[in-house]
Order: sequence, then structure tokens, then C-alpha cells
Amino acid sequence: MSLEDVTQYLVTAYQDPLFFDFPLFTVFLGITTFLLLATPWTVLAWFDPEWAKPYKTQNKAFNVQGYLGKNLFLICKNTTILLLFLVLSWPIIRLAGIHNGEIPHWSTFVWQLAFFMFLDDFLYYWLHRTMHENKWLLKHVHSVHHHVRNPSAIAGNYFHWAELSLTAGLAMIGPILLESHLYVVYAWYIWRQVEAVDGHTGYDFPWNPMRFVPFYHGPAFHDAHHETFKGNYAGFLPVVDRWFKTQSPLTQKQKTASAKLS
Repeated sequence: MSLEDVTQYLVTAYQDPLFFDFPLFTVFLGITTFLLLATPWTVLAWFDPEWAKPYKTQNKAFNVQGYLGKNLFLICKNTTILLLFLVLSWPIIRLAGIHNGEIPHWSTFVWQLAFFMFLDDFLYYWLHRTMHENKWLLKHVHSVHHHVRNPSAIAGNYFHWAELSLTAGLAMIGPILLESHLYVVYAWYIWRQVEAVDGHTGYDFPWNPMRFVPFYHGPAFHDAHHETFKGNYAGFLPVVDRWFKTQSPLTQKQKTASAKLS
């Protein structure tokens, strides 16, 4: 391929309407959804009213005021870096097969989203576990997320830029493998933000509709990881940690206590 051919391909790639609709709008949709969902939960944690305290996942103060400023700074910084990566890699990403053709049947949304959820959680488990078992990564990358030991919802996006980029990349593997429709990708990234927010709310209310999601055990699962710094490496589904016997000591203790009560 000649230099002229490469130049022409690059010009065509960045003029493609999918350039805006896929990488750019997906990031905008994801961060907007996250902030809209996280804000009311974060406000609740900020005031931590008496009526809500019985449902807290940890019996500790949230200290939202102590990390909110840096959290918002990291969101802005990390989103900018992620956008830069996507813009620079768009000529390659364009070849992935994500498309905006005929909208698929609703059943396609259901089974593909289910596939994405399980695949992403499995892959994230290994990324997250590696972040803890590799001392360099733990110290220089993943420790940023663990600055918040008792998180509120906004802390679901409290990351080192490298970890956020890797996490976002893992989330895109499923859609690339299935060459999904753009709207399925949108739905997936909205759902991914729901996961991020719910796992960091700091409250485990019995009326939380997320309880109806199969195999999910609510915010207490990921919160136990923040509290103990051990186990529960999957981002959303406890079943992955059960498979590999890496449940948090706190989760195991709670499970034993529940078994005795029943």
C-alpha cells in the first residue's frame, strides 16, 4: 500500500459519520449516563441521613467531601485521555465491524448484552486480579482506585487513566467479536455505567431493582473488596470469584453468617 493510499484511507476514515457516532458519542454517552446516575447517590452519601444508615454497606463515614474534587478532576482527565486514544486509533477501530445498519430485533439486544456482561466480567476479573497481584501495577496504577475505602457512587469512576483505558478496552471486546449494531453498543455502555454506579453506591437497599439481575448480589459484593482490599475481583458477578475461590474474606464471613441464620 502506497503512502497516497494510506493518506486517502485516513482522510476517508475521519470523514466517516461513524467516527462521531461510534467512538466519540459512545464516550459522551457513557460519561453522561454515569454522572446522571451517580449524582443522586453521591448526594445521598454526602448527607448520609439517619433513615439510610441501616442500609449502608460499611459502618463508616463516606467522606465524599474529601475526595469529590479530585474525583471530578480524574473524570475530566481520564475522559480526555480516553478520547485521545480513540481518535488516534480510529482508523483501526473502524475495521472492527461495528455498524449502524438495520436495527436488530429486541432479542438480539438481550442475548448480546447478556454475553457482553459475562465476558466483560470474566475478563475484568483477570485484569483486576492482576492489578492486585502485580506489586508495580498495584502501587502505581490500581492503588488510585483504592484511595477511597468507603466509596460513594461517584467513586465508580475514580481511576488511574491507564486502568480506565484498559477497562474501557475490555468492554469493547464483546461488541467487536459479534460485530454488533451501534445501538447495541450504546445499550451496553449505558448498562456498564449502571454496573459502575451500583457497585459503589455504599447502600444496599432491599428495593434496589438491580437485585432482579441474575447472579448479582448487590453493592455489598464490590464494597467488600474496597473494605478488605482482598478478593471479589469480578466487577459485577460474584459467580466468577466463586469459580476461582477468590471471594473476599468479608463476603465469606457474611455468607457463613447467613447460612447459620437460615
